[in-house]
Amino acid sequence: MSATKIIHSIPSDPLTGAISVPVYQTSTFIQEAPGVNKGYDYARSNNPTRSTLENVVAQLEGGDSAFAFATGLAAIDAVLKLLSTGDEIIAVDDIYGGAYRLFTHVYEKLGVKVHYVDTTETANVANVISSKTKLVWIESPTNPTLKVSDIETISLIAKSVDALLVVDNTFASPIAQQPLALGADIIIHSGTKYIGGHSDLVAGLVVTKTKELSDRLKFIQNASGGILGPWDCFLTIRGIETLELRYKKQCENAIEVANFLVDHNAVDEVFFPGLITHKNHDIAKRQQNGLFGGIVSFSLKEDTQEAAIAFVTSTKYFKLAESLGGVKSLLCQPSKMTHASIPREKRLQSGIKDSLIRLSCGIEDVQDLINDLSQAFTTTKCKSKTGSYVKK
Repeated sequence: MSATKIIHSIPSDPLTGAISVPVYQTSTFIQEAPGVNKGYDYARSNNPTRSTLENVVAQLEGGDSAFAFATGLAAIDAVLKLLSTGDEIIAVDDIYGGAYRLFTHVYEKLGVKVHYVDTTETANVANVISSKTKLVWIESPTNPTLKVSDIETISLIAKSVDALLVVDNTFASPIAQQPLALGADIIIHSGTKYIGGHSDLVAGLVVTKTKELSDRLKFIQNASGGILGPWDCFLTIRGIETLELRYKKQCENAIEVANFLVDHNAVDEVFFPGLITHKNHDIAKRQQNGLFGGIVSFSLKEDTQEAAIAFVTSTKYFKLAESLGGVKSLLCQPSKMTHASIPREKRLQSGIKDSLIRLSCGIEDVQDLINDLSQAFTTTKCKSKTGSYVKK
């Protein structure tokens, strides 16, 4: 969707002509008679501000409908409620820590079995899938090692057993990637990240491909009640207005940062789909319309928690914080922060080393970001137990 279409998919207010979407801060709506209303009766079931956001997001992803939730995990939880005891999920091994926690500590206790596989090799999905599989769950790119999976091929494997393909599209955003057009059935977004874009809200979004799925998710949203409030809906809409501009700038910055890291003698490995050395670079290039995202992860040659902590506490422009996708650059140490809920052995199996550092590039001048990383490497070397790094 072009910037023009994005901006003009957001309607002005037909009642007053307000150019911005009004915030309908109300819990209930006056009815003309019992059951006779203007399309709204109670704010959990529907709200005009939320309806606008959901309609805009559905257009962004080319879906039948979209649903806004209070957090990304609430959105994930709503999709998992499509399942029943005895159903199975095939999930990407390098999965978001919060999703792993929800899958493992909540839904497995309810009788839902989860198989974690490296979905960058489609054969791994084909080898595990069965008639019990109801959801195939991928992130592409993944968090935090930026693995890329072939959505179109995996969708065909899922369809062979009538399973639904769910794609977490948070990292690619609707600007780079359209999973429904590639065969996915459901899209998940942490609206907190690129869609909101300013680190000032938490939100979750689900987009459905068919009316049948839309009806089921609408029922779950209303029955469970984890909806996004009107003010946060307004902020998310405002973020969408500049989504394309922000995302493309963040992609440009990330490419420069990744190239800088590749050449640094303190760095062991760089994870970024835009590098031609990336395992599935060609798939990412095709699938993501030549945009590789604003996230870059890397591991240190001194592969210790201490070295990583020294680095992430030495930057100036990159702020140490959870989350990503905002206009200000952030960094984190996944093993101690975003993915701490995953057992260390499983983290290591999926490529999350103790020294792995995830960068979320903002919209700052890229040379300032590179200079910040450069001085952090120098500071980390001074803090390091060894006092030096192994040269390449």
